[in-house]
Amino acid sequence: MNPDIQIFKDLPALSQAASQLFIDCANQALAERGQFLVALSGGGTPTATYRLLVDAPIDWLRVHVFWGDERCVPVSDPGNSYAQARDVLLAHVPIPAENIHRVESELEPAAAARAYAATLRGFGSPWPRFDLILLGMGDDGHTASLFPGSPVDEAEPVIAVTAHYQDRPANRVSLTPRVINDARQVVFLVSGQSKSETLASVLNGDYHPDVLPAQRIRPSDGILTWLVDAAAGSKLNS
Repeated sequence: MNPDIQIFKDLPALSQAASQLFIDCANQALAERGQFLVALSGGGTPTATYRLLVDAPIDWLRVHVFWGDERCVPVSDPGNSYAQARDVLLAHVPIPAENIHRVESELEPAAAARAYAATLRGFGSPWPRFDLILLGMGDDGHTASLFPGSPVDEAEPVIAVTAHYQDRPANRVSLTPRVINDARQVVFLVSGQSKSETLASVLNGDYHPDVLPAQRIRPSDGILTWLVDAAAGSKLNS
């Protein structure tokens, strides 16, 4: 199935569409299955979407929140994705604390990965089928914490990432493509001119997933959607 690619004039318009998609997906899952399992993304692009969800008509008591990846840093660190979502969204909606399933980012990557894999098994064996997974994409084509050239053990649901990224150590935990591709819906949120060439290569270029890990994301029985702003999408038709 080909991905659904939607281009918006700017990040606010993208964020509005993303928040409505989130609401629709949540309410469909709640109506059909009684709970909504979502994995959030970190980074700057989804922040406005999270803020828009604070007043969303969602039954947060039946929502379970996870993360696609996490930096192994304390919750107090500005780079902690759980803390980012907590500050702009989760602290402002009536979601039970026990429904928030953060990565134990204070642990070393290998230990954090094992612990998170155990958390996932509590919702399905060997992992749950997520209703929605939100992803970003870096300038280099990485997504979650799946970096170019990084080995990916497809047999595991969660991996420790200890590669170097942009000349600095990357100590992280990430869901693997098997889990992501098992989701009912996967949505990329991509903004910024600096990502335009890479986005065109990911969507229109040859298949080189070792170089462009975002190409690994191809849901087996789900919907793949790309929500991009005009700057990021400027080379898609060139």
